[in-house]
Amino acid sequence: MKERFNWDALGIAASLACAIHCAVLPLVLSSLPIFGINIIDNTAFEYFMILLAFAVGYYSLRHGYRKHHHRIAPIFVFTIGILLLIAKQIWHNYQLILLPVAVGLIIIAHFSNYKYCRGHHHAHADDCDH
Repeated sequence: MKERFNWDALGIAASLACAIHCAVLPLVLSSLPIFGINIIDNTAFEYFMILLAFAVGYYSLRHGYRKHHHRIAPIFVFTIGILLLIAKQIWHNYQLILLPVAVGLIIIAHFSNYKYCRGHHHAHADDCDH
């Protein structure tokens, strides 16, 4: 039997990993300057994490939209979440407000995509490509 990969689960896990990274990293790594290492607020790493979350989320939500439920709401919510992550990078003073909202929206988007994919009972439309 062929095993299927759950992209929504990966998207939720990536979003949670992002939230844990953003919450714990400053606490755990605040002692690294003692050793001459400074990776806190590493802009390149932050943008890489946002790009990774976008890539996984885009693939997952696009797959659910095109092959299963044809609902735009998860993509819309996900887009707002990603834009808030980018806004967090631009306006650092508001990151404690923007980050939880952004991650929450991304998780909601993946969860609703997962729910819609499981709840449509394969009611195929003419534009379904499977």
